[in-house]
Amino acid sequence: MRSNPTGRQLRFGAELRKLRERAGLTATEAGQLMGIKQTQVSNTEAGRVGVSAERVRSLACHYDCSDKALVEALSDMTTERSRGWWEEYREILPGGLIDLAEMEHHAMRLRAGITAHIPGLLQIHDHAREVIRQVVPELSPPDIEHRLSFRIKRQTVLFKDSPTPYQAVIHEAALRMQFGGPAITRKQLQHILDMSERAHITVQVIPFAAGAYPGSGQSILYAHGPVPQLDTVHLDQSHGSALIDAEAQLDKYRVLLERMEATALTPNSSRDLIHAIVQDL
Repeated sequence: MRSNPTGRQLRFGAELRKLRERAGLTATEAGQLMGIKQTQVSNTEAGRVGVSAERVRSLACHYDCSDKALVEALSDMTTERSRGWWEEYREILPGGLIDLAEMEHHAMRLRAGITAHIPGLLQIHDHAREVIRQVVPELSPPDIEHRLSFRIKRQTVLFKDSPTPYQAVIHEAALRMQFGGPAITRKQLQHILDMSERAHITVQVIPFAAGAYPGSGQSILYAHGPVPQLDTVHLDQSHGSALIDAEAQLDKYRVLLERMEATALTPNSSRDLIHAIVQDL
């Protein structure tokens, strides 16, 4: 039995619980249908024990779930056996960061909306170090290096053989904040320009001239799952990370990102603005 389930394992169990509750069954009733103890149902839904793909399909049948795409997506989650690179940081970094890397790794598509910072997946080494140095309370030099290496490794989702499609909406304010001074900022902005030329990466900028817009006070990362029910929103807050997967909240953040993207400049105009900012440095 797992003593410390990962965020993804907890999400898997939560989705099974949703299916059971929609069927109007208690954990005891579900156990009776499956010929297993209620505690096994509860432990599975809590992410403490794994199940086979066959068991997932059987549960879906007993729960009268006709959404084949969702059932297959949940079944596929049971076949994951390998430990991701992020596991080496589990005893070093906060659990929310580990769950973030795991979420990014499995996402079908990533969309970000950022006001005050360059998205972590687009930060260069020197810029990222300066950002991490601003964490409160202040981190020790070893902790800074651990977080720095972790952030850079997260970027592998953009460079693997089949890279994850990534769309980032960045406010002009984030582009003009000079973490580390003009030289580092210039390299950082050039990196964004270079990355935006990749086919799977789209960068849009919301200029100061756009004025107010929905979602301006938040840092949002929306991870699309294999089916919409398995989407996840990551919010980066001063007190830590938050993962959101309630259907109503997912709808809300989809709308927020769509409005942010509609407010932002086109990708080509965004590159023109970034070039102009570089010239001002």
